[in-house]
Amino acid sequence: MRPPHPGRARTHARRPSTSWDHVASWYDRLVGDEGSDYQRHVIIPAALRLLNPQPGETFLDLCCGQGVLARALLDSSAKRVVGVDASPKLIDAARARGSDSRLSFIVRDVRRLGDLTSGEFDAAACLMSLHDVDDVDAALRGAAAALRVGGRLVLILMHPCFRVPRQSSWGWDDEKKTQYRRLDRYYSPMEIPISVHPGRTASPVTQYYHRPLSYYLNNLARAGLALSVCEELLTHRVASPGAHSRGENRAAAEFPVFLGLRAERVPAFAPPALARPTSAPANEPLRSDNPPTRPPLRRERSRRRENPRCRG
Repeated sequence: MRPPHPGRARTHARRPSTSWDHVASWYDRLVGDEGSDYQRHVIIPAALRLLNPQPGETFLDLCCGQGVLARALLDSSAKRVVGVDASPKLIDAARARGSDSRLSFIVRDVRRLGDLTSGEFDAAACLMSLHDVDDVDAALRGAAAALRVGGRLVLILMHPCFRVPRQSSWGWDDEKKTQYRRLDRYYSPMEIPISVHPGRTASPVTQYYHRPLSYYLNNLARAGLALSVCEELLTHRVASPGAHSRGENRAAAEFPVFLGLRAERVPAFAPPALARPTSAPANEPLRSDNPPTRPPLRRERSRRRENPRCRG
């Protein structure tokens, strides 16, 4: 059993919920029937491209929210699509948006998939949600167990190298007439509360878990998932005309907003251990000669991230 996060009190062994049930109404209004702006123009098209769905396949939509991706997969002549989310309210919202005999939605925590881990799915996806889950290892191992050998898992995340809440921002260089990306911290894992309504006295808060890129790649390997495709996704938005618009558009074409990964389940194998030596400093890169460890999380004060969250 892993120790609890620093500063987080635990009264029992069961993990706390990472459900968005307490913000479900707000999120449902944000996403609607067809998805948010980023979902429609960037995230869902990228997910379908990476999944490459084929007629007759079965799909698992992890942290499905209102089921935007799940419904899009029906258009690919899928045999069966199952959407799971820890929020009963979001599952109700998904079910309320129409029924299809090939489509089902289940209240289920992505860290505890239960009877869905029987290796029956051809592909699975987790869009804009893995950075909202405290135990990535459990989520990825469960996703791998749900897939047949050769099955595909697609992840889309806020880009961990360029989009870190409170630690990344845009700046303008007057001399070079260009917009640049400022990054204050990256390698340290952080637990960051995000205010849904910044500025309000009693705004609901959700948790964002920042980890470096290597953390996700190493956990994919430990789960028996081999990375096959990586896409860095740029914004579709164009700057409004003005003195800075040329520099802003140049920067938007250089710094990705999201990271898309596709990994495939491989036959059972013993992955290399990836961890820091016990005597190494905290910022030393992982090496492959010691048992895996989970880096500690740092806590940050609540603050809104730069882009709206676009789960499912």
